[in-house]
Amino acid sequence: MADIVVFPEVREAILACGGDPINTCFQCGVCSATCPWGRVAGSPFNIRAMMHMGRLGYEGFETEDILYACTTCSHCGARCPRQVGIVDVVRAMRNVIGETGSIPKTLRAPVGSIKANGNPWGQERADRRLWMKDPVPEFTAETEYFLFVCCTSAYDGRSQNIARSVARLLDRAGVSYGVIGNEEQCCGESLRKIGAEEDFTALTRANIALYQKKGVRKIITTSPHTLFTLKKEYPELGGEFEVLHYTELLASLVEQGKLTFRARPETTVIYHDPCYLGRHNGIYDAPRRLLAAVPGLTPTDFEPSREDSLCCGGGGARIWMETKPGMRFSDQKVDQAVKKGAGVLATACPYCIVMLEDSARNAGCGETLLVRDISEVLASALA
Repeated sequence: MADIVVFPEVREAILACGGDPINTCFQCGVCSATCPWGRVAGSPFNIRAMMHMGRLGYEGFETEDILYACTTCSHCGARCPRQVGIVDVVRAMRNVIGETGSIPKTLRAPVGSIKANGNPWGQERADRRLWMKDPVPEFTAETEYFLFVCCTSAYDGRSQNIARSVARLLDRAGVSYGVIGNEEQCCGESLRKIGAEEDFTALTRANIALYQKKGVRKIITTSPHTLFTLKKEYPELGGEFEVLHYTELLASLVEQGKLTFRARPETTVIYHDPCYLGRHNGIYDAPRRLLAAVPGLTPTDFEPSREDSLCCGGGGARIWMETKPGMRFSDQKVDQAVKKGAGVLATACPYCIVMLEDSARNAGCGETLLVRDISEVLASALA
């Protein structure tokens, strides 16, 4: 067995970056037993082993297939008997790597693009409005909600339809909302998950200053990742806003009778719980109520679902990294959806859409199993 080199300063650096929960871990192994990587043959990732390495200051945890394999899905944290903030430890360990300038090459591009262009997609800041096909209201101090369209839905051609669908639904319901436009930039979620903490802090402060200047009080997000960042991380730096995912607001509008839907052709729709909407934010019922409100749809669930839902594999900055075929969690979701006879695989996260559509296409069922965001399903059923 090779000699193990221990560096106490590595452990101290992890603790200094917010990794204190690592001291609570007593290596029971529940985290590894619940981790989605345990379902993939040949994966070198083991969260229990990584926590052990960090706790003792071992070197070697900083590689793409170990530290950066974690999708931060928080399945481990939800099951941990001591409620250890495992995702916080992972983030702290990545911060240490970020401070040394050792971020994996594949992740340097989105970091650089966010700093230069305000988005991780390598596209021009001035193109942030290109998702709009119809006029969208400008946010003013009198507007109730600021609609924050995440970078994926603003720039990715496929995901832009999510932003358009959300806007169309808000228009139909008579919601007072608006966008800020080209002054908007990334919420910083990817920066923090990658480990570029200084860049995240600078970006967050700039965004908070912009929102306060514009008079923003309430925010609607198209992405659960943005929801988590604005709702749970921005307050650390003084950003106190009321933040909702669009499914929360739309479910309330349906209950108030402000949104109704016409019947669609009879089909089974299976719902995938995004990790950052479900485990990270506790939103499980609103998306299901929305699907149930469309006549003709027969909603069903994955097994397991809700708190035990299998991650799509796109979180924790994995959306910017390549995962080999056969090692993608989303492949397993698509396989189960097909076996359940679903005609539509619905979710409520742009990252999940990317991962699930790719798996459906690779499985050869992209024409028979339609992967759709809930907003797209609802918009297509408007009378």
